[in-house]
Amino acid sequence: MAALRIGFIGAGNMAQALAKGFISAGVAKPENLVASSPPADEHLLQQMKVLGCTTTHNNQEAAADTDIVVICVKPNIIGQVLRDLHPCVTLSRPLVTSVALGVTLADIETALPPESRVIRVMPNTPALVQMAASVFAKGRHATLDDARLTHRMLSAVGECDEVPETFLDAATGLSGSGPAYMYVALEALADGGVKMGLPRSLALKLAAQTMMGSAKMVLATGKHPGQLKDDVCSPGGCTIQGVHTLERACLRAALIDAVQTATATSISAAAGK
Repeated sequence: MAALRIGFIGAGNMAQALAKGFISAGVAKPENLVASSPPADEHLLQQMKVLGCTTTHNNQEAAADTDIVVICVKPNIIGQVLRDLHPCVTLSRPLVTSVALGVTLADIETALPPESRVIRVMPNTPALVQMAASVFAKGRHATLDDARLTHRMLSAVGECDEVPETFLDAATGLSGSGPAYMYVALEALADGGVKMGLPRSLALKLAAQTMMGSAKMVLATGKHPGQLKDDVCSPGGCTIQGVHTLERACLRAALIDAVQTATATSISAAAGK
């Protein structure tokens, strides 16, 4: 897989996370990665250069002679991007993957040459540290080998599942946006530690390790998080008192609402394209 030639259209946070993750995991070599972005985003390209990637302001140059094109742009400009890529896709027939919010497989397939192989991907930024939670859906002409390759690439930077396209909006609201929710919770936990007298650096370290360890317990044990929560809560103990405080503050409802709102925004983006 290290010989894969990958072209990133767009060089923002997600492109940087995937590129660094692929390099760290040995999925691709830096010299086989190319990224494009407009001159106004030269600072983003500089970050890709730090990783050892080739950079350009020309989308066609980034996509030329690649095995995989990864579209990492905002949905409002994807129409122009797909027009730019049309000649390259016609010539070299790469697998085209897209992380663009709300842009459907049908949208992309219609804009590209007939029978183009397209896959929609929803990763998240922890790909940067090979801890992503990713899902993908393949288009009408994507092959089983394309799906296997996509799964291998994304699995190299975290967990990955193939899903129906109809799941992608909800996955966006949960795992795509989820790191931000976790950062808010982590920061708040650390603030609580500081309020109670812990040094800031120690509070942050304890909060981050606690969150990471708790997530790993769920994945490693297969136990329901409610059961794991009960295991920590001794009768009349301090933990159940803290849990009661969270319930009074409607933490569960707030997180459910966050996923629902982000999902609705993803759906609206698709409807308003």
